Amino acid sequence: MNLAGVVCRKELLDNARDRRTLFSTLLFGPLFAPVLFSALINFNVARNVASVEQALEIPILGQADNLMAYLEARGVVASKDHGIQSFDAAVAAIRDGSVDLVIAIDAEFATQLSAGAGARVTLIFDRSKARTNSRLQRASTALGAYGQQLGAMRLLARGVHPNVARPLLVEEFDVSTPAGRSALLLGMLTYFFLLSMLMGGLHLAIDTTAGERERKSLEPLLATPISRASLLLGKLAATTCYMLLSLALTLGAFTIAMQFLPLDELGMSSNFGAATALKAFLVFAPLAPFGAALMTLVASFTKSHKEAQTYVGLVILVPTLPLVFASMLNVGPSLKLMWIPSLSQHLLVTSLIRDEPLHIGMLALTVFSALSFATLLTAIAIGLYKREALLG
Repeated sequence: MNLAGVVCRKELLDNARDRRTLFSTLLFGPLFAPVLFSALINFNVARNVASVEQALEIPILGQADNLMAYLEARGVVASKDHGIQSFDAAVAAIRDGSVDLVIAIDAEFATQLSAGAGARVTLIFDRSKARTNSRLQRASTALGAYGQQLGAMRLLARGVHPNVARPLLVEEFDVSTPAGRSALLLGMLTYFFLLSMLMGGLHLAIDTTAGERERKSLEPLLATPISRASLLLGKLAATTCYMLLSLALTLGAFTIAMQFLPLDELGMSSNFGAATALKAFLVFAPLAPFGAALMTLVASFTKSHKEAQTYVGLVILVPTLPLVFASMLNVGPSLKLMWIPSLSQHLLVTSLIRDEPLHIGMLALTVFSALSFATLLTAIAIGLYKREALLG
């Protein structure tokens, strides 16, 4: 183990001398992601809040004074000089992107309303456009409320209580907490943590295997009086150290970035402070030896630095696949899932973001699983390093 420590220190110092690589793996990645995430969240929150508070101007075809007055009282205002005179012109304007939403009032609207029949109002929109949905929801909600008010007035005019037409009264009772709601937005943080950690050791895992083989420096290194097992363990320890450093920097940067997110304007709150970041580090830390062993194992099969970058770059996407399926299927933490590396870390950190207590049994199982897989991959990598074909 002393020899492995010597190799580890040597690899750490050699990699630290490469300032460009050190900057890209330990500074650019861990710092750029939190800044980008914070900027995107602030932009989206500012846009959504502004769209709710500001009046929504929509081109309206046709005329219905009472309806337009009702909409205006709820912040939906008919835009002036829109130049749209027909239904076909409205469709064309939606398709070319000059407007996002058009309300078309039927020409017989007043007549149908007076006769007690259903009066037609058409919403013309393109749902494939991102900004359309919020505008459509506001306009549709306002129109629906106007329709309900008219229905209630018609029933009262006929001596019928409006509740007769509402046999089922549905009430909503949301038991979620502000921290729990924030997990819908902050749940993607685990992707940043995982990828940043893996990217922190990517260069070292490639350079200490395929890189040394390509530079013809591996053969003299193997000729030294150090067992190949100690040599590989030292390289893995150095890779693990850089991965943990990258993870720590990412968690620290996100902890600072969280202080500038206006989550309270969305009815959310974040408990992602120093204590939560430390717990997240403890949850993800056992995954570092597993990632280092996996990348080193794959890189040992390659014969050039470029080839290793291709294969290892694809391999680091594998641990993110369970996270994708967990998000799609809305999977919650359970003991039977804690044996899956990366997925168990994602579930536990998501629970921390929700401000839920950390289950000790689940934590112990995920640590045992990650270290067991790391031990297995390390044993396989050591077996490969003992082959003479390694130098070929």
